[in-house]
Amino acid sequence: MTGWRLLLTRPAAENAALAATLAEAGVYSSSLPLLAIEVLAEIAEQRKTMDELARYSALIVVSKPAARLGLQLLERYWPQPPASQRWFSVGAATAQILDAYLEPHGLRATCPAAGDDSEALLALPELQQALATPAPRVLILRGEGGRELLAETLRERGVAVDYLELYRRVLPDYPPGCLVQRVRGERLNALLVSSAQGLEHLQQLAGADWPELARLPLLVPSPRVAELARAAGALHPIDCRGASAAAVLAALRASAPPL
Repeated sequence: MTGWRLLLTRPAAENAALAATLAEAGVYSSSLPLLAIEVLAEIAEQRKTMDELARYSALIVVSKPAARLGLQLLERYWPQPPASQRWFSVGAATAQILDAYLEPHGLRATCPAAGDDSEALLALPELQQALATPAPRVLILRGEGGRELLAETLRERGVAVDYLELYRRVLPDYPPGCLVQRVRGERLNALLVSSAQGLEHLQQLAGADWPELARLPLLVPSPRVAELARAAGALHPIDCRGASAAAVLAALRASAPPL
């Protein structure tokens, strides 16, 4: 494991937590956040959605920032969350954030046991059970824009779907060439992204240096992002089958670092 030297590109706080876990396993890492969270201003539509929260059969939270910001709203509008509502998350780390707030109210979030993506969530029997009611309705808490698979699939199943968009992800302002300089200067031999947007920002910041960086192993959280990476020219995408620290470590253990 000590042969790996990773560039971490998640938001700063997530990089710090992952770096600490990697260090315990003997993995060197360097943090260059490529995703910054910009909170959206609260608008009348958000307030209306929160006022009418009880009408939803299930709430789906797609990310850790959506969980944190959504719970802040929930605490203001619903000191006691609706008891009959089911909560779901795409990943285990997001579920942990939700559970810290929900468990004192007798609620828990359900997430896939394997796979941190929409496909795994849609396959959950618990989600299908939660929506086996007359006129089911789902609220998806997420960032601005993003993947539409969840909503499209649920609508095909006859479920009404609304969004509560809480933030946008932006690329921090870095000087040209800083990415490849970091990789060369610290002798990094692999890159890690946590989403399709993270991959997009990686390419954007790399600019003309992307062909050089695309030769490095690129750790990604799902088969979908692995396919996007290949289409972008990445030669060695490694699918971690999840975004958690445990998933990243398992992928590193299963792969040999480049010489």
